[in-house]
Amino acid sequence: MANKRTISWNTAMRDLRNDRVRRAGVREERLRATAGLRSSSTLSSWRGRSGRRYIVGVHPLTETELLEVTDAVILAVRRDRSGAGLIVDAAMAAAEPAEQTRMRWLAKVQGLGATELHIHRLAETEADRRAIFEDLRENETQAS
Repeated sequence: MANKRTISWNTAMRDLRNDRVRRAGVREERLRATAGLRSSSTLSSWRGRSGRRYIVGVHPLTETELLEVTDAVILAVRRDRSGAGLIVDAAMAAAEPAEQTRMRWLAKVQGLGATELHIHRLAETEADRRAIFEDLRENETQAS
C-alpha cells in the first residue's frame, strides 16, 4: 500500500509562483535540523540573493564577541515583531582586528536596532568572504 499524496499541476505551479514572490531577496532560514535542540538559537542560516545558503553562528551583540572574530563575514541582525531576522548591516572581518573601526561599526549597528551578530566563518579565502558579503547585502547602500 503506497502512501502517496497527489496534487494537481495547477496547484503546484501556483504554490511555486507564490513561493518565489514570498521568499525573494536575502532572508534568514532557521535550521530544521536544530529545531528540537536546546541550543538551537546558536545556529541559523541565511539565503543570499543568489539562492546560496550560508550557515552562521548567532552571538550576542557585544564588544567582546566582535573583537574576537577574524576571517569571517559578520551580519548585524535585529528581529521584527514576528521574530524574523533582518540584516541591519554587514561587515567583513580581517585576520587582524582594527579595534577602533569595529567599535564605530558596533555603535552604528546598535543605533540601527541590531541585537545579534550572525557570523559566517566557513569561507576560506578573502575572495570567498567578499562574494558572500556581496550576496548577503540586501541592497547597494548597505556596506561596511
